[in-house]
Amino acid sequence: MLRKPLVYLLALYVCSAAAWADQVTLANGDRITGAIKSSDGSSLIIKTDYAGELTVKWSAIKTVSSDQPLYVIGKDGRVVVGKVTTTDDKIAVASSSGEVTLAHDSIKTIRSESEQHEYGAWGGYLDSGLSLSRGNSDTTNFTLGANAVRATEKSKTTIFATSLYSKSDVLGLSTTTASAINAGLRYDRNLSDRMFAFAFTNFDHDRFQELDLRNVLGGGLGYHAVKTANTTFDLSGGATFNQEYFTTLTRKSAEVVAGEALDHKLNGAVSLHERLDFYPNVTDLGQYRVVFDTAAITKLAKFLSWQVDVSDRYESNPLFGLKGNDLLLTTGIRVTFGPQGK
Repeated sequence: MLRKPLVYLLALYVCSAAAWADQVTLANGDRITGAIKSSDGSSLIIKTDYAGELTVKWSAIKTVSSDQPLYVIGKDGRVVVGKVTTTDDKIAVASSSGEVTLAHDSIKTIRSESEQHEYGAWGGYLDSGLSLSRGNSDTTNFTLGANAVRATEKSKTTIFATSLYSKSDVLGLSTTTASAINAGLRYDRNLSDRMFAFAFTNFDHDRFQELDLRNVLGGGLGYHAVKTANTTFDLSGGATFNQEYFTTLTRKSAEVVAGEALDHKLNGAVSLHERLDFYPNVTDLGQYRVVFDTAAITKLAKFLSWQVDVSDRYESNPLFGLKGNDLLLTTGIRVTFGPQGK
């Protein structure tokens, strides 16, 4: 006797859930139902139950309607909160004080309530990797990395640190084969939609380059060559002051820095990150340094990912008898927190 009422209740629940969802209607007539997460003005991200996060170009969208309050931020800094509907090139926001209509080209970003609450909060990750072998020879390789980022409309602050340690035991003889630490702090400030200024300081230690400490202070200007919801590609240039404290000598020099950085989200689970910086030496002409980092990240769960990192550090004038290139490949588990852990 209870089966029919239960079926009716279930059908009512499903229909109600569909009715509560945000909807995006495309120019070709297709409809996407889900929860709108954000928009940068050129594209919109909507999370669906059947395909995860989808990124849709605004040029392909006919109408949008939300059943959840969205934060609409104008290019003039104005913030309007409410349910959103679109007509032609206008966006209507049903705010608590009445309906507000904005031109689409006057809007900078749109965020869901959860995205807005996480906006400006610290987010980041902790990487770890460990490999062991036991038997005729015992080896231990351990890597640890941490990164924290706080991003707003105007600025981005980044703190990072990575370390590598490797040891082997053969016939009772213990030998350390790798010991290096890299850390740094960087601040980026947007001067316009495309231009930005940056300042940074980096610290390096490498026992087998006999480098006790390298401290680099630098800054300059950059350009957002590509800036979309899924891809950013930055070009930058500036100047640095490099202080190197080796076991046997100290070197201090002025450098020029030219670099590029790419962040690309392939889909809801996989993303790529890459950065290349070239440091020609101004004090000792003809000498230079190159720093290259790249990573592929695959999301396994909400706060858990699998990462593969490649880092290369090259110095054209190492100490006599030492190699100038250090290449590091690591893989392991990444635990994320804050906005990056969504």
